[in-house]
Amino acid sequence: MCGILGTVPATEHSHFKGALDTLTHRGPDSFGIENIDDEVSLGHRRLSILDISENGHQPMFHESRRYAVIFNGEIYNFLEIQKELENLGHRFRSTSDTEVLLKAYIQWGEECVLKFNGMWALAIWDTETKRLFMSRDRYGKKPLFYAQVDGKFIFASEMKAIFPFMDRLEVSDDFNWMKKNVFFYEATEKCLIKGIKRFPAGHSGHFENGKLSLYRYWNTLDHLVEVPKSYEEQVEVFRELFMDSCKLRMRSDVTIGTALSGGLDSSATIAAMANLAKNNNSYSNDWQHAFVATFPGTPLDESHYAKMVTDHLGIGATYVKIDPLEHWGKLEEYFYLFEDLYITSPLPMVMLYGAVKRNGVTVTLDGHGADELLSGYQQGTLESLWDARFNLRNTKDILNIYQGSINEDEVQYDREGKLKVYLDYMARKTGKKILGKKMPSIDNGHPNFNKLDNLSQYLYSMFHENIMPTLLRNYDRYAMINGVEIRMPFMDHRIVSFLNSVPYSTKIGNGYTKRIVRDALDPFLPKEVTWRKSKVGFSSPIVDWMQNELSDWFMDTVNSNSFLQSGLVTDPHQLKDRITAIVNKENHNFSEAQKCWTELSPYIWEKAILKRETLVV
Repeated sequence: MCGILGTVPATEHSHFKGALDTLTHRGPDSFGIENIDDEVSLGHRRLSILDISENGHQPMFHESRRYAVIFNGEIYNFLEIQKELENLGHRFRSTSDTEVLLKAYIQWGEECVLKFNGMWALAIWDTETKRLFMSRDRYGKKPLFYAQVDGKFIFASEMKAIFPFMDRLEVSDDFNWMKKNVFFYEATEKCLIKGIKRFPAGHSGHFENGKLSLYRYWNTLDHLVEVPKSYEEQVEVFRELFMDSCKLRMRSDVTIGTALSGGLDSSATIAAMANLAKNNNSYSNDWQHAFVATFPGTPLDESHYAKMVTDHLGIGATYVKIDPLEHWGKLEEYFYLFEDLYITSPLPMVMLYGAVKRNGVTVTLDGHGADELLSGYQQGTLESLWDARFNLRNTKDILNIYQGSINEDEVQYDREGKLKVYLDYMARKTGKKILGKKMPSIDNGHPNFNKLDNLSQYLYSMFHENIMPTLLRNYDRYAMINGVEIRMPFMDHRIVSFLNSVPYSTKIGNGYTKRIVRDALDPFLPKEVTWRKSKVGFSSPIVDWMQNELSDWFMDTVNSNSFLQSGLVTDPHQLKDRITAIVNKENHNFSEAQKCWTELSPYIWEKAILKRETLVV
């Protein structure tokens, strides 16, 4: 897990080093720079995880010196690939996945990425053909940006490493659209800064003769699988896949932990880790580190559920109290490091992974991805109503699941009657069907997309095109700001293909969302967590903060001249009034408070990025 930077043609050393150093947080352990024949500069900031010796140093050359690679990420199945390559005659001088990656490319060419189970953003330079090969993992867990400035092609793990090559920073022509569609721009090439583009997930490409050519190597719809007909067999298959996914992701030469919320997904992950360690002596106690964010006195605090899990598994936990005042003075710095816009403050997540690092843990296995694959959100629950429309029993079940998932705090969270929820949804959906509207997706013309049921189509888009790409970006930043790597067992491509192939009733039913996960992991978890219905999610308790600890900050901000004159805020005076109403406790609605933060954040971003005094951290 690292930060990478490259330019074609090469860049003068001190200029390049200054740009690479903006990524120091991503790779605090060491760095490497290679200027190859003045044709390319390759730079790497290293976070040492596999083969922490000098043998794993990057940029890494093949013995022939023809190929050089820089790579951010992890190839979890590198041992299996290495064995296959050794049988084909390759020899290895390190125990790093980087060397395996490079020799896999030499052996199989660009199709090598189809063999990888992992996350990556990589670049390989061929000194003979003068060709740069680039690739980004299937779902975009690892970031990659690029730009062409004054005849120079630049690519990097974060936009800030490209900034030093630009004459000035300006907002993109699409900025207003992006700030209103926070969940929809990450899966596109659009970036907040004009002139910078995002290398797309699931794509590879080449840069040669001054031109970048991209192609899509992965589409989940091309990799759907046959699933057992019985639900019980599906549960067995999922359990086997999930345990193997965790097993692969527990490979590390440094200490492993987990960010545990007390929700089903993170609890399932640590329970699987505990079960694997219990039955395999090759795992040491170096994985038994659980970190729990706490929000005492707010509706978002789930720490008592997390304690149930750690008590059940017999391991300890570090509880991280999220006190906004402790780090709020660093908010602009965090926005600079985060680089993008989101609906909630980055503070709780940055603080949590900061505590992970301070306690000597470099890698976490976390539960991201299950909600988007298995309908953990309320809207996904509603989409299954269309699939169940001819079945009264299933319809009632789904409506009960929907109501049970709403946070019990009725002051901050709205509730509606089941009949109204049902009639409103079915009226909207029927209208769309009459008009011939398909589920929005860039892949809705694919033959296999049309074979998916309604819920699966909705979740496909959520996972590949809006919610999940955004969360992957966010958690990459939250963790890498602190030099921590997150591994995500639910994101294993075998699991993604399997769960996109099962029917809606496997994902939701019998009273619960994420049904198959509950049944598969039930033997390893406390019943109170496995069969818990309410969902909170890891966010900021924004209403509580605005009305208490941060009330002065919000009022000072919205009354400042710089805010009221900001060109990036749509209507500063109206937003000021709405924020004032929440601070004065005239409005307690969580959704409204979150909207206010979303509309305020471009102003903070402007100060952190466009008006930053220096571009070097």
